[in-house]
Amino acid sequence: MATKEDGRGVSTLQEAILTLDQHSSALSTIAVAVAALSCEVSGVDLEAFDLSDSGDGSLAKEDIGVAADIKAMVNGSKLVGSKGKSKPALGSISEIPEIIGNFREAVKNLHSVTRLVLNSRKKVAGKALLLEFELRSLGESSWNRARLNLSSAGIDGLKSLFDKDCPNGESLTNGESSTNSNKDCERLLGEVNEVLKTVWKIVAWEAVTAFVVLEGGELLNEKGGQVAESDGGDLKSEKKKKKKKVVLGKGTSVIVELIKDWLMAKRAGAGDNSGFLERLAEDLSLLLDPKCLEFNTLLQKVKEVLGSNESRRMPKTPKGTRDFAKEQMVIRKKAFSTITNIFERHCATALDTPAFELRETLMGKYGEDSKLVYDLADQGGELCCLRYDLTVPFARYVAMNGLTSFKRYHIDKVWRRDNPSKGRYREFYQCDFDIAGQFEKMGPDFEVVRALIEVLDALNIGDYEIKLNHRKLLDGVLEICGVPPEKFRTICSSIDKLDKQSFEQVKKEMVEQKGLSVETADKIGTFVKIRGPPLELLSKLMKEEGNEANELLKHEASKEALSDLMILFEALEKSRCINKVVFDLSLARGLDYYTGVIFEAVFKGGVQVGSIGAGGRYDNLIGIFGNKQVPAVGMSLGIERVLTIMEEKVQKDKNQTFQLSETQVLVGVLENQLGIAAELVSELWDANIKAEFKIHKKVMKLIDHASSLNIPWMVLVGERELNEGIVKLKNIANKDEEVIPRGKIVEELQARLNP
Repeated sequence: MATKEDGRGVSTLQEAILTLDQHSSALSTIAVAVAALSCEVSGVDLEAFDLSDSGDGSLAKEDIGVAADIKAMVNGSKLVGSKGKSKPALGSISEIPEIIGNFREAVKNLHSVTRLVLNSRKKVAGKALLLEFELRSLGESSWNRARLNLSSAGIDGLKSLFDKDCPNGESLTNGESSTNSNKDCERLLGEVNEVLKTVWKIVAWEAVTAFVVLEGGELLNEKGGQVAESDGGDLKSEKKKKKKKVVLGKGTSVIVELIKDWLMAKRAGAGDNSGFLERLAEDLSLLLDPKCLEFNTLLQKVKEVLGSNESRRMPKTPKGTRDFAKEQMVIRKKAFSTITNIFERHCATALDTPAFELRETLMGKYGEDSKLVYDLADQGGELCCLRYDLTVPFARYVAMNGLTSFKRYHIDKVWRRDNPSKGRYREFYQCDFDIAGQFEKMGPDFEVVRALIEVLDALNIGDYEIKLNHRKLLDGVLEICGVPPEKFRTICSSIDKLDKQSFEQVKKEMVEQKGLSVETADKIGTFVKIRGPPLELLSKLMKEEGNEANELLKHEASKEALSDLMILFEALEKSRCINKVVFDLSLARGLDYYTGVIFEAVFKGGVQVGSIGAGGRYDNLIGIFGNKQVPAVGMSLGIERVLTIMEEKVQKDKNQTFQLSETQVLVGVLENQLGIAAELVSELWDANIKAEFKIHKKVMKLIDHASSLNIPWMVLVGERELNEGIVKLKNIANKDEEVIPRGKIVEELQARLNP
């Protein structure tokens, strides 16, 4: 179907999409300013707007931006968020960041395809439908806030005027249109534009109701007149008195003044206040009409307010990263100390490697995940990447230094260019334990699995299991099922998704994306569904019960793997920890370098965090970097996910307290004499006592400081103590206090700290 064009050569379809793009973009800005006025009216605590990027993508970027815009606009207000007086934000107020944030995202998506109208009508239609959905949500939310504003207005007639002139919720319930043809696309855009006009009217009425509450009464009184009840705008008697001037936020006050100037200009020459509310609503609705000449002035002013607030906003961390507060650091330090002690108990030595490696060192070692390696710009003739894990750098170190045996641990940060999601970051810590060298068969494998179990038990996270398999057994399964050898690794990557997807989803990927036949995929399914208690299941397989077992035992590599697993499982049983292990043939581990035993720890408690540790044998990796093959096996603890579990446990246990500082003694000086504080605290530091000092004239301020940080002891010095050559030693927990000679304070503290 030909598309009509006007005299300038612009098609009606293009005109419709451009109008929708421009007006919806303007609405996404104005809606924030109007919502901020409603927040002023509500007078609620906007603590729910304290959104920040957690680093794992759990919060939408636009939601955070809207919350920041609202808080910036009401900054300085005496109406919003006064502690002890304000109520928590609920309903149509608390949903502002999400509703307007989703609308902003839909507007941006539409804008991204505005130039593709002629070539991709279906894509434009899809974006328009999404925008229509978010428009309806925005309109409903705005209407609810307008109703909420009405309850605070205290002006007779405003409600009846609102009910008569403001579009109601039913006007937003039209059905969606078909997009099967060009004609349908044009019709859809026309209908979405109609919805947009309706939402503009609703937002205008939200502005009217908010403005009347904040300034309408004062604006009316400036004329010294009264509104006749017949005009539908009589002020209630308690509202006739001139209200005390309210202090609005820095941004909202600018918007209110602009509206007042506009209304006063429109009312210039009016001799009385008859029909005040009707004219106010009409004039303000006109100002918020994108076709009005003065609208651009308002839009530009709002953009200036938001732009100036932009420079005052707090900085943020890069996507996929995060800061750790002191409460989190207490948990992290304790966990790292526990893990280090266990690794050192197994006689491992610490190793540190550079945060970035040569690109050639890392690439080709991680299979399909190699695309997640962070490339760095060439800064000096070498192509480098941030390290993806700690295993490949360890292998490079062993080969580079010609080592033939080495047991090491490494706790440090790694980086992955991944899409952040719940519990998934771009920068995070790993805790690795590896053993390289020729030893008793399956001995290192046993010790690494045992060390992982010890760590997870010591961290007391709750119920977990360790799924265990053998790469040679899995390769045998793939060969038996008819998978070409060149596809082993990519099919392993698909199988590795079975912990998150159903077999049907994985089967679809193997068939449609990776070229396996349906029969081959189904046969793989009969194997990867085998799972159970290690020794019981292994014994069953090795007794040749069932067709699958017969085929595995006839395959040389699979038979060798089953023999290795029997040795390992018997060792774990003797070590009294096999109850934590599950033999699972679906475990694949997608990394290319695994050659033998592979395992993965999974948390089974309430917090959904996925894998919390993994590892396996990699006998060929070190040889890639050197002249000799050095077999190795290792494990990596998913410490960030483990810490998430630990933090949630702390939050649930309200009786659990942490000493947020390792401070053992607070030196409190009541007189403003830094010299006295410096002398005392230096003596304690020299005696290796963890101490800090604080100077304050009020004793209770010093005690409160010690209590807040769980500091056990306080040395108190005032004028009397200085004159008499003594100090007071106070036990913060039981409030006991005793007098100690000034020269014996170090000795007395050492006795109490090291009984």
